[in-house]
Amino acid sequence: MALNHEDRVCVGVIAGAHGVRGQVKIKSYTEVPEDVAAFGPVTDDAGNCYKIAITGHAKGTVLTRLEGVKDRDRAQEMRGTKLYVNRDLLPKLIEDNEFYYSDLVGLKVENPKGEVLGTVKGVFDFGAGDILEFDSVSGQPEMVSFTESSVPVVDLEGKRIVVDMPEVVLGREG
Repeated sequence: MALNHEDRVCVGVIAGAHGVRGQVKIKSYTEVPEDVAAFGPVTDDAGNCYKIAITGHAKGTVLTRLEGVKDRDRAQEMRGTKLYVNRDLLPKLIEDNEFYYSDLVGLKVENPKGEVLGTVKGVFDFGAGDILEFDSVSGQPEMVSFTESSVPVVDLEGKRIVVDMPEVVLGREG
């Protein structure tokens, strides 16, 4: 039985191979990077299941062994593979302003005036802080820093977020 998108949360992505014996580097999306392995086996988009063993750290990634991955070629083929856990295995969110980034995907993006700008595609960390990506109403991808000043409102119940960004960024100068 396949899980729905809402039933699982992406906890990391394979960043590449490490060494020649099948270790992989994982860019962890968990608050504590090692927690990428704390919730049990992970699955990929194809439904393959992997047990993770943490072996170290390297340049913003967690070094791991994935069950069944024995050589560098296989490890390198897996680069870009997203790793998921079942949502019900994750800690329950306590605070009203807490959410998982996956909860934002599909939410309506509005400016502070309530005008619809687009739809959230995802939240990413390219090394300089979290970036919110959304598809604009014109279909063009847009990105904005995911900070409290740029994204002052996250309204899960209302299925919307508010993005406060300069009009020039959206290509509508003036």
